[in-house]
Amino acid sequence: MILFPAIDLKDGKCVRLVRGLMEEATVFNDDPAAQARAFVAQGFEYLHLVDLNGAFEGRPVNGAAVDAILKAISIPVQLGGGIRDLATIETWLGKGVARVIIGTAAVKNPALVIEACQRFPGRIAVGLDAKDGRVAVEGWAEVSDLTVLDMARRFEDAGVSAIIYTDIARDGVLEGLNIEATVALADAIAIPVIASGGLSSIDDIHRLIAADCKGLEGAISGRALYDGRIDPAAALRLLKDAARC
Repeated sequence: MILFPAIDLKDGKCVRLVRGLMEEATVFNDDPAAQARAFVAQGFEYLHLVDLNGAFEGRPVNGAAVDAILKAISIPVQLGGGIRDLATIETWLGKGVARVIIGTAAVKNPALVIEACQRFPGRIAVGLDAKDGRVAVEGWAEVSDLTVLDMARRFEDAGVSAIIYTDIARDGVLEGLNIEATVALADAIAIPVIASGGLSSIDDIHRLIAADCKGLEGAISGRALYDGRIDPAAALRLLKDAARC
């Protein structure tokens, strides 16, 4: 079980949104590279990055901030936001991103995911962000007619390394992960699933190591780490102890 600290990038700064609303951004660090180094110092082993401006504009926007983070740390990084074509995927992987996350393009152009998985095995994840069980795209500004499960099943044999499932209603509001929906998705597909949206306390970490969550690859935490609601050392120790059992 991997705990991914999240750095969401808006206008070159490290922010957190509430339910994906750009106008409700709280700046937590003006220096994303410094924030990345802090997460490494705390013991995290994998970083989750999102180019928020890129998600809305459909192209990379916070490239300079991502580059600075990649130069500042040596742990693997997964990146989403504004990744809509093979050229962008190849560029980010070539710069040292371990895994790219395809969101909107996975819905609108599933052939891109299939081709990317063939060209870059093990380095392509799909981000499925849901409002009331339906997949949202374009930085969560639009909701499609597809259910999360329908979308995930499209990629069962494509070679996708992970599905990152976000419950938008819980994102940034510290109400706890939607474990029921996330576990149901993980049980229904063979692709590893990462939980996102709402992780709020050490109680959520205890919930993630319960028997029914064994199929999850990990979970993403943002605001709870920045607010100090979760002690990184305690959370990571709990996960490591559970992995030994």
